[in-house]
Amino acid sequence: MSLGIIFLFLGDLGGGEMMVVMMAILLLFGADKIPGMARGLGRGIREFKDATNEIKHELERSIEDDNKPKKV
Repeated sequence: MSLGIIFLFLGDLGGGEMMVVMMAILLLFGADKIPGMARGLGRGIREFKDATNEIKHELERSIEDDNKPKKV
């Protein structure tokens, strides 16, 4: 996934603007809390991906079961 795609919603955000945003985050939260926040965000994203994959597999199994010929 390209960094440009991730920040596509921000429009024409250049390097200088990104540095200002990063400095603001650093000042607001402090250097000691940022790794913990990033770890929590990573865990949340991983759980979301796992849940969507599980739902996808359930739907695929359901479709396969519906397409199997039924024995009477």
